[in-house]
Parts: sequence; structure tokens; C-alpha cells
Amino acid sequence: MAAHVRFAFSAGDVARTRFAVSPLWEVVASVRAFQTAAGRSVHRRWRDEVAPRLAAAGLDSGLLVDLVPPDGYLPDFITPPPVASAGLDGELREVAATPASEVRRELAEYGLRTARIEAMFHDPAAGLARLADEISGYWQLAMAPYWPKVRTILEADVFHQARRLASDGAEAVLDDLHPSVRWGANTLTVAGSVCHIGADLGGRGLVLVPTVFAWSSVHTTAAPPATKQLFYPSRGLGSVWERDRAAVPDAVAAVIGRTRALLLAELAVPASTSELAGRTGLSAAGVNQHLTALRDAGIISAHRAGRSVLYMRTAVAESLLAASA
Repeated sequence: MAAHVRFAFSAGDVARTRFAVSPLWEVVASVRAFQTAAGRSVHRRWRDEVAPRLAAAGLDSGLLVDLVPPDGYLPDFITPPPVASAGLDGELREVAATPASEVRRELAEYGLRTARIEAMFHDPAAGLARLADEISGYWQLAMAPYWPKVRTILEADVFHQARRLASDGAEAVLDDLHPSVRWGANTLTVAGSVCHIGADLGGRGLVLVPTVFAWSSVHTTAAPPATKQLFYPSRGLGSVWERDRAAVPDAVAAVIGRTRALLLAELAVPASTSELAGRTGLSAAGVNQHLTALRDAGIISAHRAGRSVLYMRTAVAESLLAASA
């Protein structure tokens, strides 16, 4: 029988629940996807490109791969709750700061034993340092070249969820994350989860993390006393490797001009000025000029995401596009 996790929410837990993007989780999920037949299919283009690089660097095996099996439980200390704007370096600092007792406790529950895992159990500090080095190397070869596109999709999902949270409330958002996730009686139930440990939120709320590489199911963490996390498939993940040219609606182009209509069509997924320039062949200065006009008219809005500013369509834009469809 499939296990269920039930997160019981107090009023404080609802207030502290947040969405976040985690580069480290995408690393972990991609390692898992790399090993599965489904992952080889869904992410074939990515895998075909990175496999030779990882093999040449010896990163297609190692402690990271030992700790992230194709399915089942993986130690929670690998994926600490993300902190806004911390980035991968900040998450790796959290991993390195894991107490030795916690490393040993989770490895003891892990079940799988390899020589590298045994070495980590006996010397957690050295094991964590090795793990951080492997993750950094893996990131440079397998994730960094693709991160701008992946991050854009993940941040677009967070913006979408934040908008829904403001307009429809927490219940509507929590009940619509994934078919296996259901909200009722102040409890979020996750069906078929690997984790079956009692998941007391302890007043800390829940961190909801969208993911591209774990595309078909949700995952949870439950190691005490850390803030619990739920990783769910992101909206728009199907476009991560392939992207068709956005259709420019003629009726909208007749009103605001073809270039601005093209930019509006491209903003089906929030994007930065440089990303839009790369997609359309326009200069960054020209794109910025058009975006400023669209923003001043209330057709798009701007949101800071780390060092970037992402532009997204407003309800006015959605109404324009819907009317011209």
C-alpha cells in the first residue's frame, strides 16, 4: 500500500508557508532523472549533451550518485530548505554545516551501503566536503549551461502561484499543486510519497519548491527539526528543452505594433531583457524601450529575481490576447 504524508497546518503554519526555487534540488532531481528510463526519455536532449562531460570528469559515479538512487529515500541533509537569494553556494553552505550526528542518523536510516557512504558515516565532515565538491563540479558541467532557462520556468511558476495565492487564497493553491496532493480539514495529504514519517510542521510552515527534473510526482522531506519541504512539478516544464516561436496575434499587433506584440507573445513565460533579446533578435536596448512602454501602459509588470528583473504579462495583457484569439 502506498504511504501517505499528512501535513497538519496551524494558522501559523499557513502564514509561514512559502514558495521557493532551489538550485540544489534541481541538481539532486537531475541526478535521479539521469539514472531512470523515464528521465532518459523526458530529458533526452539534456542527458545526451551532459553524459560525455560527466563521464570525462568522473562525475557519472561518486558520492553524489551513491546518495541519490533512481527512486526511493534520499538523505534530507542533501536538500536543506532554500533561502531566498542564497543560490547554490548558500545551499551548499547549509549542507556543509549539517551536524555529524544528523549525517550519521540519516545515513543509518538510508539502508544503502557503499564504500563512499561508509567513509562518510565514519567522517561526516570529510564526506560533506567531498559531496559539496562533487555537486559544484556537477553543476558546472550539467546544470549551469541550462540554468537560465530552467530558472525562468521555475520562477514563472512561483509568480503564478503567488498571483493565485493573492486572488484565490491558500486553500485553492494547496489543493491544486498535483493530483496526488489534496487539502482538507487544515491538512495537506500527499499520496504515494516515499516518506512516511510523521510530518509535524511545528509552526514553521511548509516550503513549496517547483521542479523541472522531477516531472511526474511530488517528493517530501520530513527530517526533524528542519522546515519541511514539498517538491512538485513546475508549470511549463514541458518547454524546457524545446521551444516553438511564439505566435504574434495580428489583432494585437495592429493596436500596439508588431514588435511589442511579439514581446507580449514571448512573455507567456516571464523573461528578462537579455533573454527576450536573444529569442527575438532585437537589441537589448530596443527590447528595454518597448518593455518600458508596455509596463507604463499596465500591460506587463516587472519583478526582481535575484540579480535579474523578469517581465510578465498582467491581467490586461491576458484580456487583450484572449479577445484576439
